[in-house]
Amino acid sequence: MSEAAREESPTHDDTEERAAIAASIPGADDLTPLAQAVAADARKRITLAGRVVPRPPSTRVLTVANQKGGVGKTTTTVNIAAALAQAGSTVLVIDLDPQGNASTALGIEHHSEVPSIYDVLVDGDALSEVVQACPDIDGLWCAPATIDLAGAEIELVSLVARETRLQKAVDAYVSERRAAGEPVDYILLDCPPSLGLLTVNAFVAASEVFIPIQCEYYALEGLSQLLKNIELIRSHLNPRLHVSTILLTMHDARTRLSAQVAEEVRTHFSEQTLDATVPRSVRISEAPSHGQTVMTYDPNSSGALSYLAAAVEMAERGAATAQEES
Repeated sequence: MSEAAREESPTHDDTEERAAIAASIPGADDLTPLAQAVAADARKRITLAGRVVPRPPSTRVLTVANQKGGVGKTTTTVNIAAALAQAGSTVLVIDLDPQGNASTALGIEHHSEVPSIYDVLVDGDALSEVVQACPDIDGLWCAPATIDLAGAEIELVSLVARETRLQKAVDAYVSERRAAGEPVDYILLDCPPSLGLLTVNAFVAASEVFIPIQCEYYALEGLSQLLKNIELIRSHLNPRLHVSTILLTMHDARTRLSAQVAEEVRTHFSEQTLDATVPRSVRISEAPSHGQTVMTYDPNSSGALSYLAAAVEMAERGAATAQEES
């Protein structure tokens, strides 16, 4: 979104009006379980419709990481990015997973002949040379991953400053966009689950870590090791790195297990854990096969509304933190 468009955005605060409408929807005690879910989605839809999130004072670079597979990491990356873009932010997703699932979900070409993040890391190309616009959402961009990235771990070993190659590329891209009067608000880095040089590059390039945690048995498996690895990166390579955001995914409010996992996570990470949670959703699972995020595949679904709520909360928390530090 251009600066002029941002300035023309409506500034009327209708929060109280939205709250009054949402409050008129019957409460949980008045409804069956299915109706409760429908009412909750209706309240979210009213509260979030047309919401524009505050812009960060400088680019926020977040690594989306969890060393346990199957927690919705890539799904969270692309849907949070899409939600932020729909709410008025300019967002870049950098796909660092050789499988290229984030690129697929964003509808981005990523066959072997396409310029990709591999060319940035190994050959030193500028990030601006490989970035593609997402076809479905204005303000959303992606640096795709191709199958070539599978060999990058080995090729990076012999290169100079192998841990900081992505950081330098990201810093140059941010400066370039700022100089052009088109600053990027968020950069989200989607990592492979293993802790190799690709993930290390992501941790060095970012200042924040975003951790999606599945509300299932063994959900916290690997989390302690991830935190130890983050501390190692902080100590030796990137003292700015910290866990800023935790999102509970695949949450099922009907089960005791989800409630127990959520309680445990909130007990240990109360400041970082978002109030918003993402439920299990068929629409979220279906969207990537159509080359879309759930935000465009079914914007009124519970999954899309939940990711939008999480994105808004993340942006508003960041704005509040920036204001406190200024």
